[in-house]
Amino acid sequence: MKKIILAICAVIILLGGIGTLYRDQPTKPVDRAVNAQIPDVDLAFAVLGDIHENVDSFQKAIDDLHAINPAMDALVLNGDTVDQGLEKQYNSIKKVLNKNESLLPKTLIRNIGNHEFFNYEIEKNSPEDVKAFINRYLELAGEEKVYHDTWVKGYHFISMGSEDGNSETLDSVRAYISKEQLKWLKERLAEKYEKGKPIFVFLHQHLNSNPKNGWVGSDQSDEIRDILSQYPEVILFSSHTHRNLDNTSVTLNQPFTMVHTGAVHYTIIRDPNGKSTREPYIKGLYLEVKGNKVVIKGRDLKEKSWIFTQEISKQPK
Repeated sequence: MKKIILAICAVIILLGGIGTLYRDQPTKPVDRAVNAQIPDVDLAFAVLGDIHENVDSFQKAIDDLHAINPAMDALVLNGDTVDQGLEKQYNSIKKVLNKNESLLPKTLIRNIGNHEFFNYEIEKNSPEDVKAFINRYLELAGEEKVYHDTWVKGYHFISMGSEDGNSETLDSVRAYISKEQLKWLKERLAEKYEKGKPIFVFLHQHLNSNPKNGWVGSDQSDEIRDILSQYPEVILFSSHTHRNLDNTSVTLNQPFTMVHTGAVHYTIIRDPNGKSTREPYIKGLYLEVKGNKVVIKGRDLKEKSWIFTQEISKQPK
């Protein structure tokens, strides 16, 4: 009996040593051939707009995107991540991000929108208010300015952002893009430029400066459009309007491409009579990139279904 007990102890010690050995080994890269969920592409990322601190819908979006591709390279939050630029709302979003660290990609890009400048109890922001709102955003984003850029697996991600909001100098919805930021945009677009290689640009507000054409996104829209038009490789993502995500959400040959991201918090639906309602849809974009080919997929993240697929390929000339 004593021999049997000693033998069992020896086996337990041996298995413990083997377990320790395997725990100390570095994690192996995911084998794409084994995990059929992970596509064989150079880059995969998602874009979500207008979360407005709706943490329940944000969680559903995170879960669905992870199910689509657990090895996604980046997630872009394209503005209005909070409904008001209050510290408690930023803490609410941080809590969701921290809780889902294992489900989120390593690269998380957080852009500024117009609601980051809001406190509904303040009618007009003073210059000090504007600075305080921007600083709260910068702390979440981990950036030094409201405009910033990064490279993900050799592809350039360029984020523009309003430098003012809900103040004596700007209303509560438009984006103010300074001359300094426009100069920076030109420089970033030219950096390591390769003909035909996609460049991903983000601005929460859409490009419209003429009120006759509808809701104004930025008074500097024409200047931005002129700069981006020099680069047909650009794919510009905008959010802000909460309009529905459908097969008209991608506009080609501007000569750059413009894409509406849909919204996480709610979607504005208009009936044939022009009456509009706010529907609790959760919609966003998932993209796969292989070389110079980009596949954009609109996603209903609540119903876990695809809305549209658009392929873009800019061949170098």
